[in-house]
Amino acid sequence: MSRAKPNDTPPIVLVDGSSYLYRAFHAMPPLTNSAGQPTGAVHGVVNMLRRLVADYQPKNMAVVFDAKGKTFRDDIYKEYKANRPSMPDDLRAQIEPLHNIIKAMGMPLIIESGVEADDVIGTLATQASKAKLKTIISTGDKDMAQLVDEHVTLINTMNNTIMDIDGVNEKFGVRPDQIIDYLSLVGDTSDNIPGVPSCGPKTAVKWLTAHDTLENIIEKADEVKGKIGEKLRDSIAHLPMSKDLATIRTELELPQTIEQLALEEPDVDQLAALYNEYEFRTFAKELAEGKSPLLPGNAATATSSATGGAAVKPSANTNADYATITTMKELDAWIKVLKAAEVFAFDTETTSLNYMQAEVVGLSFSAEPGKAAYVPLAHDYEDAPKQLDRDAVLAKFKPLLEQKKNTLVGQHIKYDINVLRKYGITLSNVAHDTMLQSYVLDSTATRHDMDSLARKYLGVDTVKFEDIAGKGKKQLTFNQVPVEQASHYAAEDADITLQLHLALWPKLSENEQLKTLYQDMEIPLLHVLAAVEYTGVLIDADMLDKQGVVLHKKLEEVKSEAYADAGKEFNLGSPKQIQEIFFEEKQFPIIRKTPKGQPSTAEDVLETLALDYPLPKLILQHRSLSKLLSTYIDKLPLQIDSNSKRVHTSYHQAVASTGRLSSTDPNLQNIPIRTEEGRRIRQAFVGPKGYRILAADYSQIELRIMAHLSGDEGLLRAFSEGLDVHVATAAEVFGASPDTVNSEQRRSAKAINFGLIYGMSAFGLAKQLDIARGEAQEYINLYFARYPGVKQYMDDTKVRAKEQGYVETVFGRRLYLPDINARNGQLRQYAERTAINAPMQGTAADIIKRAMIAVQGWLDKKDVDARIIMQVHDELVLEVKAGEADDVGKQVTSLMTHAVELAVPLVVDTGMGNSWEEAH
Repeated sequence: MSRAKPNDTPPIVLVDGSSYLYRAFHAMPPLTNSAGQPTGAVHGVVNMLRRLVADYQPKNMAVVFDAKGKTFRDDIYKEYKANRPSMPDDLRAQIEPLHNIIKAMGMPLIIESGVEADDVIGTLATQASKAKLKTIISTGDKDMAQLVDEHVTLINTMNNTIMDIDGVNEKFGVRPDQIIDYLSLVGDTSDNIPGVPSCGPKTAVKWLTAHDTLENIIEKADEVKGKIGEKLRDSIAHLPMSKDLATIRTELELPQTIEQLALEEPDVDQLAALYNEYEFRTFAKELAEGKSPLLPGNAATATSSATGGAAVKPSANTNADYATITTMKELDAWIKVLKAAEVFAFDTETTSLNYMQAEVVGLSFSAEPGKAAYVPLAHDYEDAPKQLDRDAVLAKFKPLLEQKKNTLVGQHIKYDINVLRKYGITLSNVAHDTMLQSYVLDSTATRHDMDSLARKYLGVDTVKFEDIAGKGKKQLTFNQVPVEQASHYAAEDADITLQLHLALWPKLSENEQLKTLYQDMEIPLLHVLAAVEYTGVLIDADMLDKQGVVLHKKLEEVKSEAYADAGKEFNLGSPKQIQEIFFEEKQFPIIRKTPKGQPSTAEDVLETLALDYPLPKLILQHRSLSKLLSTYIDKLPLQIDSNSKRVHTSYHQAVASTGRLSSTDPNLQNIPIRTEEGRRIRQAFVGPKGYRILAADYSQIELRIMAHLSGDEGLLRAFSEGLDVHVATAAEVFGASPDTVNSEQRRSAKAINFGLIYGMSAFGLAKQLDIARGEAQEYINLYFARYPGVKQYMDDTKVRAKEQGYVETVFGRRLYLPDINARNGQLRQYAERTAINAPMQGTAADIIKRAMIAVQGWLDKKDVDARIIMQVHDELVLEVKAGEADDVGKQVTSLMTHAVELAVPLVVDTGMGNSWEEAH
C-alpha cells in the first residue's frame, strides 16, 4: 500500500500503544531526565506517533493501551500470559507520562478495562472496514494480521514494514482469515496459548493449505501420520480454547465509534510543560519556534543557521560505482590509487561494536566521490564465497595505514584504531575524522553519526545497518551478512565519509580558531583516547564482591526501616505506592504536582521532604544503594575483558555540547564520590603488583576560568594570592575578615560560588542552604556587589549570545544556542543559563584535553613505565611503576599546570595510592 498523498482520502490510524511502549522500552537507550525519571520509551513512542501523523495525515486516529487488571481471557484460561515477567519499574513509570503527552498532542486515547488493546483495535478496525474506510493499524503484534482485509493494513513503524493481504500471505503462508487457526496450531509462548506441540509454522501452513480451517484439520486428525499426528490428536481437546484465546474480539461496545475519534488541536502549553519536564529538547524547541507538534505533511528538516543543510533525497547512491574486491590484482590496483590520493576514506567492518572483542570482517575505501570498494575477508555464513586471506590483505595495508603522511579520512576513526591494534597495525595515518569535523563545526546542529551527517550535509539517506542485518535478537553480525549486501553497505560508508569530508572541511576552514581547535586538539586527542581505552583499568572483582555483600545487607536494613516507618511493606520503587503512603496515609505536605494533578514523588521532592521526615530519606538511600549495586558492584566484574583482564570504557568526543568527554560501557565518570559507599567502589580500581595509582585533579578550575573571563578584581586577587576562594567570598558577602569566617559561612559561600556560575536562582540557593528565599536573594545581591565583574560578564554574555547565537570558550570552541531568542520563556532562560556556564565548562574541557595530549606526548618521548588509564571530568588517573611515581607525579603536575596560561594560576592536586580511592 502506498502512503497517503495530499489529495488522497486520509486513512483512519489505529495505534497499538501497548505494543509500541514495550518495543520502544527495549529498543531505545535507557534515557533519563535530570530528575532521574526514565524517558527513553516515552521518547520513542512519541517519535513514532509524530512520524505516523506526518506520513498519513489522518483526521481520525486513536492510540489504544491495555488497561490494568485481568481480562476475559484470564477467565477462559487461568494460565493465560502466566509466563510473562512482571513489567519493569522503569517501564511502568513511563506509562502515565506517555498518556499525558498523547492527550496533550490531541490524540484520542482509549484504555478499556476487561479486554485487551487488540480487541479495541479489532472492533474499531471492523467498524471502519464495514464503512469501507481505509485503515492503518500501527503495531508490532503478529496477532493483528487476522484483521487485515481489503480496507485494513498493518504497519510496523519500528522497522517500516507494511502488511496488506498479500503481505500476510507472504509472511505467514496463509490468508488473513486463516491467521487465527494458524496461531491456534503453533501456539504462543509469550501469551502462554497452548498449540500443538512440535507444530511449527511450516506444519501449520501445510495443514491449513490442505484442509483450509482448524475444524477441518481436527476432523481429519486421524489421517495425520507419525508423532506429529499423535500430538495433534492429543491436542484436540484444548484447540478450541486456544482458538478462542487467539481470536481478537471485533464487536465490543465502546464509548466512541470510529467516526468520533477525531484528532483535536494540540494543547501547546501543556505539551511544552511536559517536554520541558522530561527534557525532550528538540520537541520543545519546535514548539517554541511555532512548529506543529504533529509535523503534518512531512515538515522539512530544520537547518542550523550556522552551518546550513541540504534537502533530503530519498536514496543516497543509486548511481554509485562500488566494487567488490576478490583478487590480489584488484587490491593492488586500489592500494596504488589510495597511495597517490591527496586524501582517501577508510573503514573497517567488524563482528562487534566492542573494540576489544571485534574481529575484522572486511575493509572499505574511497579516493573519489561516488566510487568505492569493499574487500570481504571473513564472511563465514553457509555457502559464503571464497575471500582473500585477511592476514595477507592487512599486511598489504599496513605500510599505508602506518605512514605519517596523514592522508586517511575516517568517521569515528578511534574505533578502527583500536580494532586494528590487535592485528599489529598502528593506525597513525589519520588526517581527518568527519565525526569530529561536524562536532567542532557545530556540536548542537545534529547528531554526529554518519547517517545523520549524510542526511544533513549531503541530503541523502544511507543504507542503515538494520536494513541489511535485521533488528533485535535476530540481528546478524556483519560476518553473517551476504557479501553482495555487505559490499554495497560498506563501500557506501567509505564513499559517504569522503563526501562528508569534502563538504565539512571547507566550512571548518573558514574559521581559523575552529580549524586550529580541530587540528591541534581533537585530532591528536583521539589517538590519546584510543590508547587510554585500549590500556583499560584493572578492577579487583573480589573486592567488589565483598562490597556487594555488605551493600545487599544494608539495602535490606534500609528496606526494613522503611517498612517500619510506613507501618507496612510496600514497593520502594513504586511512585504510586509512595504517593499513597506519603500523601494519603502520612499526610506529608504536597511540594509539587504532576501534570495530571497528582502529588509528585520526583527525586527533588523527596530530597525536600527528607529534610523533615525519615521515610523519604530512606527511599532516597534505597535508590542510591540499588543504583550502586546494579550499575557498578554487580556489573563491573561482568565487563572485565576475557583477554586483557581489564575493564575498557569508551570515551566519546562528540556527545556533550560543551566539549566535555563522556564515558560509556562502563561509565567511569559517574561513580558517586559524595557517599561513603560510592567512594568505596574506587578502592576496587587498582594497579598491578609493583605499580601505584596517580590521580591529578584540577582545583576549582571553573571558578578560575570565571575569574579569567570576567576579569573581576576580587576574584583575580583571591586566586593570585592563593587564598581559599570560598573563605574570601564568605568574607566579602558576610562582611567579615577571612580569619573569622566559620564553616557554615564558608559552606554558604561555596554554594554561591558554584551555584551562580551554573545559573542558580535565589529559589535554588535557598533550597540548597535551607534558608528563606529573601535571604538567599540578599546573598546573591551582596555577591554581585562585591564581585561586579562577574555580574557584568554574565550580562554581557547573554547580550552577546542573543546577538550572535552562540558563545565561545577561551580556545574558540563554539556552542550554538538555538533557544536563546525563543518565545517560550523557560526555553529562553535555560539557554541564557547555558550561555553563562558553557564557556567555563567548555574551557575546562579544552584544558584537560590539552593536558592529556601533553602528558601522553611526554610519556611517549621518555622511557617511563607509566600510562594514562582514566580521564574523569577534571582529573587524570595514571598507572605508574612504584619507583618512578614521584618523578612522574611532578612532571604530570607541571604539564597540567602549564596546559594554558590564564589570568590566574592553575592548581593541580595530586595523590598516590594502591587504589584510585587511596590516591585521593
